Amino acid sequence: MLKNILVGQSGGPTAVINSSLYGVIEEGLRNKEKIGTVYGMVHGIEGFLAGNFINLSEVADNEPIDRLKITPASFLGSCRYMLPEDLGDKVYDKLFDAFAQMNIGYVFYIGGNDSMDTVSKLSRVALLKKSDIRFIGVPKTIDNDLVMTDHTPGYGSTAKYVASTLREIILDATCYAHPSVTIVELMGRHAGWVTAASVLARTEYSRNPYLIYMPEHAFDMEEFKKSLKAALEQETAVVVCVSEGIADKDGRFICEYADAASVDGFGHKMLTGCGKYLENYVKAEFGIKCRSIELNLPQRCSSLLLQQQILMKPKKQERQRL
Repeated sequence: MLKNILVGQSGGPTAVINSSLYGVIEEGLRNKEKIGTVYGMVHGIEGFLAGNFINLSEVADNEPIDRLKITPASFLGSCRYMLPEDLGDKVYDKLFDAFAQMNIGYVFYIGGNDSMDTVSKLSRVALLKKSDIRFIGVPKTIDNDLVMTDHTPGYGSTAKYVASTLREIILDATCYAHPSVTIVELMGRHAGWVTAASVLARTEYSRNPYLIYMPEHAFDMEEFKKSLKAALEQETAVVVCVSEGIADKDGRFICEYADAASVDGFGHKMLTGCGKYLENYVKAEFGIKCRSIELNLPQRCSSLLLQQQILMKPKKQERQRL
């Protein structure tokens, strides 16, 4: 009896995450002598636990699934759900019973660090249960911080968006004769790859962004003040790029200087606001015009710089439940 594939998407969506999904579906359909049906979790492992899934083989029979390659966000829906650390928890019995009922032989989970944690836990439980199901993690993260990868799908499109958007911001910021500072806050909790991409915005006509700060190095307010003062002596308008996760030498996030950061479902602090804090600091210390810009979600989900998109969206009647 042919084994079936189950695939899910998890974590923050990107402009290209559906390309990976397309790859899983296409390979599953191409190997009909080994694979039966390709199923998709609706809203990741959390949705699957609630019994929600979709028959992707049927979708592929009725839709041109190559559209997925130019459709941003998560076609199957996403989640931020942490499986229990206790591998003997009953939730794993529920999952493996569902896998058995659907004759699943391969589970692909597309996502970042926390999604790979889900793959790791399921793989370890499979060993304990002596299950022959194969669990495969498919890398996806704009942060570009998954071990054993040269680069991760999601980072390239984000880097292109950041560089292109920064060039536009720089042109706008440098129009005026009076001194000014523009602070751009970019995604990156502990990895500065996204913010580092802002250097691509520099041209032979402008050294902006003049200052770039990433979370790999401790952020010091006094050093920032000195560096900014020196930059303003060289440039009338200075653009500064900062990662949302910049922190001081004691590990305190700069965004926490103004307010305590809230926590997401994985216990991670939800970082936002360091740009606004630094904006107010610059206004108070330098007495000049300063604004902060948080690029927020568009940096990970914008497809404007990809091919013209033809969107795919699962129909309600296609969804199934266990």
